[in-house]
Amino acid sequence: MKKYTDLNTSARILLGPGPSTVSPRVLRAMAHPLVGHLDPQFIALMNEVQELLRFVFQTENRLTIPVSGTGSAGMEALCNFVEPGDAVLVGVNGYFGERLCDVAGRYGGEVRRLERPWGDVFTAEEIEKALQERPAKLVALVHAETSTGALQPMEGIADVVHRHGGLLLLDCVTSLGGVPVNIDAWDVDIAYSGTQKCLSCPPGLAPLTVGPRAVEALHQRKSRVANWYLDLTMIEKYWGSERTYHHTAPISMNYALREALRLIYEEGLEKRFERHRANAAALWKGLEALGLQPHVPLDHRLPTLTTVLVPEGIDEGAIRRRLLDEYNIEIAGGLGIFKGRAWRIGLMGYSSRRENVLLLLSALESLLA
Repeated sequence: MKKYTDLNTSARILLGPGPSTVSPRVLRAMAHPLVGHLDPQFIALMNEVQELLRFVFQTENRLTIPVSGTGSAGMEALCNFVEPGDAVLVGVNGYFGERLCDVAGRYGGEVRRLERPWGDVFTAEEIEKALQERPAKLVALVHAETSTGALQPMEGIADVVHRHGGLLLLDCVTSLGGVPVNIDAWDVDIAYSGTQKCLSCPPGLAPLTVGPRAVEALHQRKSRVANWYLDLTMIEKYWGSERTYHHTAPISMNYALREALRLIYEEGLEKRFERHRANAAALWKGLEALGLQPHVPLDHRLPTLTTVLVPEGIDEGAIRRRLLDEYNIEIAGGLGIFKGRAWRIGLMGYSSRRENVLLLLSALESLLA
């Protein structure tokens, strides 16, 4: 009989695009005893998770919940707002804009692409022009593009979308908890994220917030939502006052999310954002000293994820492997058009620490010498 040894994974220094390192407090929270998904103790925890998610999203939206699934389940939840034949406009400036097109198309949306080179961002004027040519029920943008490290400015965009009768959806997977995400101030209708990035929680939940316009659109659908598991018309009754059974929520993951959000609440949003900005600035300065150039211009560069162009003649995969083997540090290679040409370095949540920046820069200097 084959013998299986005890699990003994290395405590890696996670500086890639996710997952990020998880605080010991979050890991301890996951070890709490299970209760039922309708237990009064868990229902009280659900209320707290929703309150803390509203704090991080900076919203008063009633329908603010953690979807049971990874960040991709949050993206897939756009199934609630797309019916066959609906016009959907997607800003494509990286890998995850491409995925939004794919998901919307699978639910019958008539998808139009508003394209920019990878690493660029969109202006309100560009979106206005596209909507003047043809209005869209849903306009989808990636706030923090994980494949490029570009941060999308949001000023004026919701005004344009709403003036043309559309809903604005925002992918905040790599921004929530690391840079400002002001859902109510920006007048965003739908936004989703993932727990494993700037929230520094294990992957497995997708924070989602839905505003009044989008809730109204959801309730006025002509057809049933095509995805049973992510049907918000049912899920909102479990997370609302009715607490109607829909599925067994991942209890331990909600323990973890509550503790991760509590850490953010204790730190304070402004202090947390400043920590991410300061550590990213130190990384960028150190990379430039090594002759390494971030791909995205400084004026819309994402503090939580930096895409670094690999110098000619360097085997980027070999460097990443040596970082892992010799320094216990994980960074990632490029996606899509950046495959083999770039590194992606994440400074997210608990991983965004000055000592991690200094260790990575020192290791790269040694390996590139």
